Amino acid sequence: MNKEELLKWNERYDNDHPWWTQKEKEIGEKLRRTKELTKEDLVQVVEWKFKELKGRRLRVLGLIKGNTEEQYKRVSHKVFISGSDVDSYKIDALCTLDGVGPAIASTILTFYDPKRYCVFDIHIWRELFGKEPANLFVTKNYVKLLFEIRKIASGYNIDARTVEKAFFKKNLEETSN
Repeated sequence: MNKEELLKWNERYDNDHPWWTQKEKEIGEKLRRTKELTKEDLVQVVEWKFKELKGRRLRVLGLIKGNTEEQYKRVSHKVFISGSDVDSYKIDALCTLDGVGPAIASTILTFYDPKRYCVFDIHIWRELFGKEPANLFVTKNYVKLLFEIRKIASGYNIDARTVEKAFFKKNLEETSN
């Protein structure tokens, strides 16, 4: 897609999904301000990510109940404050929390820094690479997807999240028709 098409699909995403757009903004602003992920923040991220997938949402919400406030503080410090700039390190650190896999970890990072990160989703993978592997949701695949998204974003001087939302919306619409 060229820049004009990306911006058009991104705008369609924002217009068609106002709840997602607003919640993302609210959660992201809080994460950037506090540089800390709390249990309530993670609940909101899970609600956002799996809004349309009730079974998965309930399962993941059940899993995250086991995390302690100390775990959230430790992981937040690693990811937002003293951590490495290595993307796989940040994803893997977030994945030490019960219920967090690369898809949820990518969502947290995206809300925190939409210029550099994108949400890991099957629709984006399919737009970029075609059919997904059986073990799609692993850190190395997210890093591969992120590399491609950043390359496109850099070429057009736009945020990684803008590119990703455009690919998501395009694939969602074209596969549901």
